[in-house]
Amino acid sequence: MITGYSGAGKSEAIAAFEDSGYFCVDNLPPRMIASLGELFVHGGTGVRRAAVVTDVRGREYFAELVAVLGELEQEGLDPTVLFLEADEATLLDRFKETRRRHPLAPEGRAIEGIRAEREVLGPLRERADVVMDTSGLTGAMLRRRITTDLLGPRSTARLAVNILTFGFKNGPPRDADLVFDVRFLPNPHYREDLRPLTGRDREVVEHVEAGELASEYYRRMLSLLDFLLPAYIAEGKTHLTIAIGCTGGRHRSVTVADRIARHLSAREDVSVRVLHRDVELG
Repeated sequence: MITGYSGAGKSEAIAAFEDSGYFCVDNLPPRMIASLGELFVHGGTGVRRAAVVTDVRGREYFAELVAVLGELEQEGLDPTVLFLEADEATLLDRFKETRRRHPLAPEGRAIEGIRAEREVLGPLRERADVVMDTSGLTGAMLRRRITTDLLGPRSTARLAVNILTFGFKNGPPRDADLVFDVRFLPNPHYREDLRPLTGRDREVVEHVEAGELASEYYRRMLSLLDFLLPAYIAEGKTHLTIAIGCTGGRHRSVTVADRIARHLSAREDVSVRVLHRDVELG
């Protein structure tokens, strides 16, 4: 169970649990947490691990939280309470940056809500199993700390890499993080025997990869990806879309995408999926 001060990073925290395969619920009133616990008691639900955010937004429900934790323990469950806090200056800066109203001071100053919330949540902080100070932490830093301190390295989700091929004549994809233009490679479209084929056919692959140009391109590009992927993972990124484009999205981009996929599939820190957007278009 994740709780703590407003602005201390509960949304980032639950994202870390979700990326590690937890069933996650945000802003759940304490009394409903007991109902969630029944999913673990009764078989067949498929839910084995859950992370729940509950906080002062629950207002009148919040006083029931300690009692609900006791009920879960009586049912044989072992709930862990993670309490997130930050110093007053940090919380105030975060409310200024987001321009959000503090839930305990919707019509007043944020500093008044911060101080009122600190008093209200004092007993719960003492009850928490883990207290984590997020002062000075970015969202990515907080997710990494939760993964390291609470989830462990085995729970770290792999970076989901989508390799998407496309044709520039049909427009580039909007959701790409990285775009590679491979129109400089030999174009099979100008050979009548290769035109009906795709970049997965052996004859097309041999044509596209003939000579030193493709070999040198692979060497440089795959080296770049080997450098970038660990950096993205360290920053907390969970999904990456690599777009490979040629003129029509049928030949060169497909060959290159499959070559990248074979290289990345050997890595243990990523999962790879290849999508060919335009290969069936004329």
